[in-house]
Amino acid sequence: MNNERRIARAHSFDTVAELYDRARRCPEELIDDLFALAAMTPRDTSVLEVGCGTGQASVQLARRRCRIVCVEMGPNLARIARRNLAPFPRASVVNIRFEDFEPTERFDMVLAVTSWHWIDPEVRYARAADALRPGGVLAFTTGAHAFPPGFDSFFTEIQATYEVIGEGQIKWPPPAPEEIRNSREEIERSGLFEDVRIARRVWKQEFTADEYVAMMSTASDHVLMDRKNASGCSLRCTA
Repeated sequence: MNNERRIARAHSFDTVAELYDRARRCPEELIDDLFALAAMTPRDTSVLEVGCGTGQASVQLARRRCRIVCVEMGPNLARIARRNLAPFPRASVVNIRFEDFEPTERFDMVLAVTSWHWIDPEVRYARAADALRPGGVLAFTTGAHAFPPGFDSFFTEIQATYEVIGEGQIKWPPPAPEEIRNSREEIERSGLFEDVRIARRVWKQEFTADEYVAMMSTASDHVLMDRKNASGCSLRCTA
């Protein structure tokens, strides 16, 4: 993905902020896994969350008694995150790009849940390192659609529609879960972090038709689709 496309996709979520809040979820076990992997206890841990969206992970951190500063560049997303975090006085939201954020304290953890790939790759590791106290932890997740044997044939059938409208961007079939690459090489190449720990988790998600449409309507590549093409997709899908 080139830099211009990355920036456009990163900004797209703010245009569908309310739908994003309703359609997206962060599995609770993901937060527990991150703290276990970091060998840290959530209670009283100071966390700088990068790209908090509407606060799906933030609320879970707050419930675990973390002290949180959430950085979110989208004004609509940040507004909803503040609303969702209102019951938690030890959580705050700053409407700014992580690349431009100047922390006034150093944190135990810098955390990015499905947002790390939207941050400028030229500076993200250095910015995270600068925000951490000595011995602090950078924790982030990456995600990919993985299809084990026996997956729903719908996902194969719908690829023809994407191809027709010129949006066939995924190599099909996608790789098996165990074939998806992790970020170890990139982290080590930064030269800023020691004791790199990687965990792979595979989980199944099931959707109703309405839930799936809502979720995909918040996907950045779908939000940016040409309106003419999107209309064509709607007609084809309902034919």
